[in-house]
Amino acid sequence: MATLDIHNPATGTLITTLDADSDASVAAKAAAARAAQPAWAALPMAERLAVMQRFRAALLAQIDTLAATMTQETGKPIALSRNEINGLLPRIDFFVEQAEDAVHDEHVFDGGGLHEQIAHVPLGLVLNISAWNYPYFVGCNVIVPALLTGNAVLYKPSEYATLTGLHITRLLHEAGVPPAVMQCLVGAGAVGAAALAQPINGVFFTGSHATGQKIAQAVAARLIKLQLELGGKDPTYVRADVDVRAAAESLADGAMYNTGQGCCSVERIYVHADVHDAFVQHFVDTVRGMKRGDPMDDSSYIGAITRAPQLQVLRAQVDDAVGRGARVLFGGQVLPGPGNWFEPTVLVDVNHDMQVMREESFGPIVGIQKVDSDDEALALMNDTRYGLTAGVYTRDEAKARELLARVNAGSVYWNCCDRVSPRLPWSGWGDSGIGLTLSRQGIQTFTRPKAWHLRAPA
Repeated sequence: MATLDIHNPATGTLITTLDADSDASVAAKAAAARAAQPAWAALPMAERLAVMQRFRAALLAQIDTLAATMTQETGKPIALSRNEINGLLPRIDFFVEQAEDAVHDEHVFDGGGLHEQIAHVPLGLVLNISAWNYPYFVGCNVIVPALLTGNAVLYKPSEYATLTGLHITRLLHEAGVPPAVMQCLVGAGAVGAAALAQPINGVFFTGSHATGQKIAQAVAARLIKLQLELGGKDPTYVRADVDVRAAAESLADGAMYNTGQGCCSVERIYVHADVHDAFVQHFVDTVRGMKRGDPMDDSSYIGAITRAPQLQVLRAQVDDAVGRGARVLFGGQVLPGPGNWFEPTVLVDVNHDMQVMREESFGPIVGIQKVDSDDEALALMNDTRYGLTAGVYTRDEAKARELLARVNAGSVYWNCCDRVSPRLPWSGWGDSGIGLTLSRQGIQTFTRPKAWHLRAPA
């Protein structure tokens, strides 16, 4: 039987070894889920809502255990792990509050003996191939609304957050989701490929653009629901009228939170020349004060890099930038082991010839580029194949709205960054993906519309 080793990225030590799924076990779990889905969908919505409320209560009751597991297998600082689980609670509240209304039958016409209505029917069996960087957020953005709307879920957590995925699955089963309806798959890429080969009705993936392309190609001929939440190269523009210290502190947090391992982490900053030097100084001072250390220490802010291969990606981006004229004002080095550690890194004198300003970093690296005008900043912000988030820091709301309206991004921010709201759709443009999660539309995405034409007999 194939196995999956789970390592602690902060120390390199082996945590445990799990039995991995085989092609046969994946097929069996998919068949069981498909068979169980109609009965789950037939339950009154009130019963499914009650299940999710019990799941929420269990998350809160077991938060210390859940956070410790996530920190041990991902290297996320323990305070941030608790933040993620606590942050999931209002998302669950939103789904519970909105699900019934979002998918109720819509009666759109009644006249002349004819009645027209729209039903929102569950997709059926959905596959969720999830991510490791925010496993509770990313996984439950799919799992919770999918289950609430009557679907069965085949869930493959990242191999870098499998223990967390097993916790999520266990808690849902204990809350009342039938085990056949919520199936967890253990393994790496081969298990994901086996899941894609099953007769599923939708695929919901969060991860890299390269893997997203492969998934899209794998299911293209089957014409099933496909949703891809991919990467970003998220820009922010700092205008000359800002409170420089406040903007620098906010953006440093936006760049370095979760050790920069977020699709919406700030990765490139354009600063007006009039405030560039002061901004950079405050930014570096803020980063310098961020404590790097044992992720299990409540005071640690910078944790380990979850995936060891990413260290070389980050090192290569720094080397490329320096080779093309950039300066490293802070950090820039892979730190000696044990574990996977990279210094928080601030680069200046950067430009768009450099990888660090064009390719996703997914780590604690940010480039800061001086600009002379709003138009120059806007052109640089849009000079990307990605389109996930973008922001503007300014005291002038009208100017912020004008600039953000012209930015090619799924989410835009004024005087804030790196935030997600359950009330708003989370979507990407360009190579940042297709489809959406969150918001009422993110509940409806797990259904298909069915049009009813009803004519009474004469």
